[in-house]
Amino acid sequence: MAFRGDIETLILATLSSGPQHGYEITRRVNGLEGMKIQDGQLYPILHRLETEAMIEAEWVPQEGKPARKVYRLTENGNKKLEEKRADWEAFARSVASLLAKPEVQNA
Repeated sequence: MAFRGDIETLILATLSSGPQHGYEITRRVNGLEGMKIQDGQLYPILHRLETEAMIEAEWVPQEGKPARKVYRLTENGNKKLEEKRADWEAFARSVASLLAKPEVQNA
């Protein structure tokens, strides 16, 4: 199944609502039913997405606290997310058609 464990897509989708720091991304993904992401999974993916120019990061100062790294989606990331959404919608339609109750045929 193409979507099993597709954390990359969840991260891109989370960032589509605006810039966020790693803890916020984790909190939002873990708030989804059946989803669990840990720091050990998140940060390597964020680094790879940044290397692939799907996201950008900047250090944002906080008053009285250390600066935090905030991530935002790039144009490339938006394009990739749209591709993933189209793939997901096609997949969901296929599954829905298989799970639909069959029509009873008269003999």
